[in-house]
Formats: sequence, C-alpha cells, structure tokens
Amino acid sequence: MSGAALGLEIVFVFFLALFLLHRYGDFKKQHRLVIIATLLAWYLCFLIVFILPLDVSTTIYNRCKLAVNSSPAESNGSYVTLAPSKQKCFKPWSYIPNGIMPIFWRVVYWTSQFLTWILLPFMQSYARSGGFSITGKIKTALIENAIYYGTYLLIFGAFLIYVAVNPNFNLQWNQLQTIGIAAANTWGLFLLVLLLGYGLVEIPRSHWNGAKRGYLLMKTYFKAAKLMTEKADAEENLEDIMEEVRKVSESIKYNHPLRKCVDTILKKCPTEYQERMGRNMDDYEDFDERQNSYPSEKSLVKLHKQVIYSVQRHRRTQVQWQILLEQAFYLEDVAKNETSATRQFVHTFHSQEPENKIIQYFYTPTVEWYWECLLRPWFYRVLAVVLATFSVIVVWSECTFFSTKPVLSLFAVFIQLAEKTYNYIYIEMACFLTIFFLSICVYSTVFRIRVFNYYYLASHHQTDAYSLLFSGMLFCRLTPPLCLNFLGLTHMDATISHKNTQPTAYTSIMGSMRVLSFIADGFYIYYPMLVVILCIATYFSLGTRCLNLLGFQQFMGDSEMTSDLIDEGKELIRREKRKRQRQEEGENRRREWKERYGNRDDSTRNRAVHTDQKESSFTETNANRPLSKYTRSNGRTERDRIELLQDAEPLDFNADSVNDDPLESDSGR
Repeated sequence: MSGAALGLEIVFVFFLALFLLHRYGDFKKQHRLVIIATLLAWYLCFLIVFILPLDVSTTIYNRCKLAVNSSPAESNGSYVTLAPSKQKCFKPWSYIPNGIMPIFWRVVYWTSQFLTWILLPFMQSYARSGGFSITGKIKTALIENAIYYGTYLLIFGAFLIYVAVNPNFNLQWNQLQTIGIAAANTWGLFLLVLLLGYGLVEIPRSHWNGAKRGYLLMKTYFKAAKLMTEKADAEENLEDIMEEVRKVSESIKYNHPLRKCVDTILKKCPTEYQERMGRNMDDYEDFDERQNSYPSEKSLVKLHKQVIYSVQRHRRTQVQWQILLEQAFYLEDVAKNETSATRQFVHTFHSQEPENKIIQYFYTPTVEWYWECLLRPWFYRVLAVVLATFSVIVVWSECTFFSTKPVLSLFAVFIQLAEKTYNYIYIEMACFLTIFFLSICVYSTVFRIRVFNYYYLASHHQTDAYSLLFSGMLFCRLTPPLCLNFLGLTHMDATISHKNTQPTAYTSIMGSMRVLSFIADGFYIYYPMLVVILCIATYFSLGTRCLNLLGFQQFMGDSEMTSDLIDEGKELIRREKRKRQRQEEGENRRREWKERYGNRDDSTRNRAVHTDQKESSFTETNANRPLSKYTRSNGRTERDRIELLQDAEPLDFNADSVNDDPLESDSGR
C-alpha cells in the first residue's frame, strides 16, 4: 500500500487537471503546445497540494521511529528527539519509503519554476503574436520578453557582484540556490496574501448569497446588462476589423507576394465574412508595383493579431450571452415554482441538450422542486457557516502561527494532538482539508479575477491561449509559498517551530531560510498578518466601491447605477424570453399542422394533378364550347384557392407581440 496511495493520487490529480482544462480550454481549436504546457502547470500545482499530506504523515512516522530507536546517550545533537512513546510506532497506510519524496519534490518544484519563469511567458508572447511563420512568432516572442528576462538577469548579476565584493559573505552554490528559492517564494507570498484575503471572505459570502433567490436574480439581470454592452462592443469591433480585412483583401491581388499572408488572415475570419469577401474578389486584376498603397508585412502582422483577438472575443461574448440567458430563465422558473401547490418543478423552456436518462429517472420534477425550492437554500446557508468558520480559523492561525510556547495556531494544535496518538488517517485528513481550503480560496480568486480583456478565464471552452498560460504561471508561482505557509501554520516547518526535528521532504529541498534572516524571521512571519486588513476591506467591499467610483460598474445594492443596470437587464431578459416563446410556439404549431394535415395535403396534391390531366385532355376535345370553358375556369380557380389554403402554414402570432413600444419594433417584426 505504500506506493499505491502515491500512484492513485498521481493518476487522480491528472484527470482532475484534465477535466478543468477541458472546461475552460478548447482542445480542438487551440494549439497543442498551449494545451500541454497549461495542463502540465495545473497538474504539477494540484499534485503538490494532494501529495503534501502524505509527506507530513511520513515525516511524523520517521520522527516517531527515530525517537523510539534512539536514546539520549546515543544522540549526537543533530536531532532533538521526541519523547519515546510507550506504544510501538505504526507505519501509516500511505507510507512512502525514504529517498522517494525528495527526488519527487525536486523534479516537481524545478519543473514548475522552469514553466512559470521561462517557458510560459515565452509561450504567451508566441500565442498572441500575429506572425505568419514559426520563425516570425519566435522572433516576436523573444523581443517582447527581452525586457522581462533582462530585468531578472540584471538583478541577479547585481546581487552576485555584491556578494563577490563583500568579504563578509562566503556563499556556496547551495546557499545561492536557497536565495533564489526564497526570492521566488517571497514574490509568491506577496501575491498569495492578497488573493487569500479576498477568498476567505468572498467564498462564504457567495454561498450565503446563493441561498437568496432575489439576490441571485438581480445580480443576473445586472450581468445581462453589462454583458450586452460588451457583446455590442465586440460586434462593433469585429465589424471594424473585418472592414479593414476587406480593404486589404481587395488591394492585395492573387499574384502579390503578400497574398499568402492575406489568405492566412481570411482563414481566421468567421465563415459568413469569408463568403462575403470571396464574392467581391477580382482575381483577374494584377497588382502594380508602382503603386504605394499596399500595406506592409508589419501592418499585416498587426492586423492578424487584431483578427485573432476580435474573433475570440466575439465568440466568447456570444456563448456567454446564451449561458446567461439560461441562468436567468432558470432563476425565474425557481421564483415562480416556489409558490407552486403541486410541488412539481415546471420549466418555461425545455432543455436544448438531451438529458441523461438515469438522471431524468431519479431527478424527477418532484425531487427537483424539493431541492431547488426547499433544500438548496438551507444547504447553502449551512455550507456558508462551515466555510466562514474555516475562514476565522485561518485568519487566527495566520496571526498567531509564530507563537510556539504556547501554541496558538489551531491547525498546529490539531496536528500535535493527532501526533501523540499517531492517528495517521486523522493527520492526513486534517492536513488535506486545511491545504485544500487554502487552495480553494486562492485558486478560486485566480479564476474569478479579470484584467480588462487581457486575462479572463471563461468556462465552456471560451478561454483564449494567453489567459490559459497566464493562469498556469500564477498557479506555479502561488503553490510553493502556499505549501510553505501551510507547513508554518501546522508547525511542520523548522523555521517556524524553532526545533531541530526532522524536516519534511518538501522543506528539505527549499533549503534553510536562515541564510536570509530578515526574510525568515521577518517577512515570512509578519507579512501574513496583513490578511486581517484584507479580509476587513473585502467584507466592506472597499475594492468594489473604489472600482465603482473609477467608472467600472460593480454590483452594489445601494447604488443608483446598479438599479438602472438591473432594470435594463430585466428588460433584455424579458425580450429574449418573449422571442424564444414565439419561436417555440411557431415550431409547435408547424409540427402539429404537419402531423394533422401532412398526409391529407399529399393526397390533395395527387388528386389535383390527376384532375388537371383530365381537364387538359377534355379542353383539347371541347375547345369550341365557350360555356364549358368558363365553367372549367371557375372550377379551376376554386380548386387552386382550396389547395393554397391547405398548403399555407400558420403565422406565428402572440398577443405580446402587439406592443406600442418603439424600442421593441425590431423584435415584433
């Protein structure tokens, strides 16, 4: 079982990272290297979180074995052994043999650092480049990252010069390696506390607000108004870019040297624009080298980059709009069904995707009503209280984890109590829940934040390559300091506990932070206390209020702008709902008409054709009879009228479509 636990977690974490990446990325359209690099970054970070509890339990067992097998007379001073237990040390079920974990952590850590500081920034620039060849994209990526890499080389070179000149420093390679790790962890801890302070408050509050139906519906209306503005802006931007592409396509003819570049740009355009531009092509015209109105290759590279960005943004807003409409319709259905006497959930619109038969069998309308209208609000409230309790424990431990006598960190108290009885299952569960909650608070903030339109993780396969790579960079930079912070909270880090006990395999590869005492004894201990101020600021929504004052509309219940956007979003949802209702009613009437009169119409047409053949032959033999002529013509007209009435489809009519509001004339037409 010793290697089975490690192997199972490695496989499980891989499929977890693959599932999340499939939800946000698009395996079919995005480059394979982008998918592989992002998957590797996410996988390594999630792997550190899941494997660290096994490292803790293995370290505690090694300490116990060392304490039992050694005596004070045999102690050489390298370790201060624990008090020997009267009971025999039991090997944990997930025990990992010595020598495996240090190699494992070294490979995982340095691979993640290579990704976050070297490979992923380069791939970001490569993915956003508008070059038409691999060489051109690599050249653009190197130029964009020259300042990025040069800054780090300059800082590192200045530090080496300072160490070489100062005679008080006698640093070796291991100490330089430790200084580099400390610098990376310091940068990560600085960002970690900011994200953690937001997540500790926002996650419990979002679940508590999730129990409020009116709150969620109002927020959905608010999002609809903002998304409609973004959607219109994306459509307008796409139209402008496509107009530039059309002009370039018309100016650069088929035998121009840059025509291949134009064809590459056209392939990235939507299908309807490609067909429209293809009809206006005049390939018989040759280009004239004496004209100076042709765009340069540099301008085409810029245009290519703009096309990729505008098409991705337009597609993303379209998909998000449809998803938001489904959410709004569902929340409105929940509000209507709360007062239902039949206690069966009734949907306004049927699901467009086929439902699973197993889920449909168990999740009946009655079960759905009890869950959505009765149980789910209470479940969210209880979950919010549990998460808020965890947040309070984390904040308290972040402010007191440096105290070893007495031990004030609650996580350290829990681990030490379990260590006395060597309850390894409890130790692993407590460690896993602790680090998992910290990871959720940090990673969820990474998934929620949005830096204008440059970084935005959108679900349903709508995240661009740049945002995926940027998220991988953030994960690789945040996970190592997150794990060190967790080991400090549980007093498993010798730097915090001030004991010479056997360290964990994870802290052993980090080296001794005593090389930089001002970081080990200052920044690492006192900076996490800033999480208290950040939690207070998040609780009172100070960041949201500042963004609102700067002109970025945020959802605030006491704001007049928020109320206006809610009313606008409500009107937009109402129009879309009427539009979909008319479409469904028209389809239902056509289906019923076809089922009821489909066979009769076919037989009527057959009889009409047979009658026409008879009448034509009769007309040839009786062409000289005027009375018969008029009689046949009148009968033919009558039959044509009947046939037209039977073939006509019903018109889509709804009483709601008759509206005097001029703003709704488009939807009425």
